[in-house]
Amino acid sequence: MTWKKIGIAALLTALAATGAQAQQSIEPWLGPGYWGGPWHGWFMGPLMMLVFLTIVVAVLVLIVRWLAKSNPAREAPGQDMPLRILEQRFARGEIDKAEFEERRKILQK
Repeated sequence: MTWKKIGIAALLTALAATGAQAQQSIEPWLGPGYWGGPWHGWFMGPLMMLVFLTIVVAVLVLIVRWLAKSNPAREAPGQDMPLRILEQRFARGEIDKAEFEERRKILQK
């Protein structure tokens, strides 16, 4: 055997021993059901991912609804919408005061 082959064999043996020792030192921290359990970690991982994604989507929906409610620029549909349009037209000068008063009386009936 040459020195080169002996060196490579010693290096591989040292790496294998280090890997086995690292695995033995990690195993107690993993606990039962992580890799050595009945599902090998495959059951709870996707389930927790679905729970997390559901929570994220719910929070985003709540934020969007809250922002939509608090938007003052959004016109709320209702009875006062035609009156608002009439007031805007009067403010822009599209109609005079007499026409505004006449239409406002009609809308308030």
